[in-house]
Amino acid sequence: MKLRRGPLRAVLALVLLLPPLLPPASAVEPISLGLAIAGAAASALTGFISYPRLYCYFRECCLQKHDQRVAAALQENLDKKLFGQHLVSKVIVKAVKGFLNNTNAKKPLALSLHGWTGTGKNFVSKIVAESIYKRGLQSKYVHQFVATLHFPHAHNINLYKDQLQSWIRGNVSICPRSLFIFDEMDKMHAGLIDSIKPFLDYYELLDGVSYRQAIFIFLSNAGAEKITEVALDFWRNGRTREDIQLSDIQNALSMSVFNNKNSGFWHSTLIDKNLIDYFVPFLPLEYKHVKMCIRVEIKSRGYAVDEDILTRIADEMTYFPREEGIYSDKGCKTVDAKLDYYYDF
Repeated sequence: MKLRRGPLRAVLALVLLLPPLLPPASAVEPISLGLAIAGAAASALTGFISYPRLYCYFRECCLQKHDQRVAAALQENLDKKLFGQHLVSKVIVKAVKGFLNNTNAKKPLALSLHGWTGTGKNFVSKIVAESIYKRGLQSKYVHQFVATLHFPHAHNINLYKDQLQSWIRGNVSICPRSLFIFDEMDKMHAGLIDSIKPFLDYYELLDGVSYRQAIFIFLSNAGAEKITEVALDFWRNGRTREDIQLSDIQNALSMSVFNNKNSGFWHSTLIDKNLIDYFVPFLPLEYKHVKMCIRVEIKSRGYAVDEDILTRIADEMTYFPREEGIYSDKGCKTVDAKLDYYYDF
């Protein structure tokens, strides 16, 4: 392991110098020697803890200030691993980078990701988590909620509201830069998500706690029809998907989600009060994007790409609309299972 310059090297040097600085063992009583070693160790530990960067080199810490590597890692991972989502890459990088750079944010960052299954919503939230915290979704500062798992029963909605508020309050108190991910928003009981409205609002403090450094990401299939409608209009008019701008979709998407009775955002105050900073549309994936997913997955498993198998897997996927057959109805979601069938891993 290559040592970093600065505090780490200094403290390690101090530890290495401790034995010569102590008197010879033969001239010191065992108890005195033990006390001397304990005192030296305590001094070294105090010095270790007094350098936050040094301490965080060995232990996971809450992100206190912006690290330029976060935005760089986020951009690199999205460029390499996300296909067919030019709007997502652009919006996510700018939003996260700008928020982390802002030392005087007025509210938490709230991103709502929308699109069909398999278009990359969970994948992107995972990349965001890994860019901020090394342990990603396993980090103690990243908290993931799945509607059907954590909030399954409609008759318990008041209990869920109290639990959700308590959980967010407690974790932000520990780490202001906490990341909260809410999956399956389209399956969440209407009204539940409004319980976190105070935490996303423009309050400087709530009961002595500031939520302005936290990040909230919501994932939902709601609005996918509207996104597809826009994408198809561009395709039928001879324009490429890369011509689609956020302004072509965002307003229609937010209204579609707000008025969707099957969405956890149905008539939500989070939308009504403009507390969602970005509605991020995930476009349906085309045949060429599915092939990109397959190719990357094969390489990630350490196998040479067999073009015949790659094409066969892509051809087996189902596409819509029925007449044109442009978009994969499952995105890249079933690629893993199909690879297991064709490759003897």
